[in-house]
Amino acid sequence: MKVLILGAGKPGRLLSGAIREYEVRAGRYFPLNVVEVTGGRSASRIEAEADRLVGRVPEGFDVVALTRQGRRWSSRKLARYLARLGLDRRPGVAFVVGGPFGLGEALLERATHRLSLSALSLPRDIARLLLAEQVYRAGTLIRGEPYHKGG
Repeated sequence: MKVLILGAGKPGRLLSGAIREYEVRAGRYFPLNVVEVTGGRSASRIEAEADRLVGRVPEGFDVVALTRQGRRWSSRKLARYLARLGLDRRPGVAFVVGGPFGLGEALLERATHRLSLSALSLPRDIARLLLAEQVYRAGTLIRGEPYHKGG
């Protein structure tokens, strides 16, 4: 089961190293691919950005749209979700992080799940960092490794 992280735009200098570090760590547990598409520079281009993102999702993949209006999952729930996809022999999951104007309707309609990392509005780089860390954490939980210390 593959994990794809789709992002609108490249991470900025401030967090790019931390994002890459957790993506490398997550890649130890799941075949991980990261695809960055050109982000929209205005609210009027959000649907074009959504089309570019949706177009990069392989057939059969679940799509998890990261949006403040989504449901909140615990780290353990995310781990169970990823483990279940593997057991069900699903080809993979695409986590989608939009640009500064959010995700377009076409992408939200295509989403299998809408996931909220926080009730707060997060810059996309912070969302990417949190997502990469949580995918890494899910891998350690699935394997019973000691990284996760929470309940």
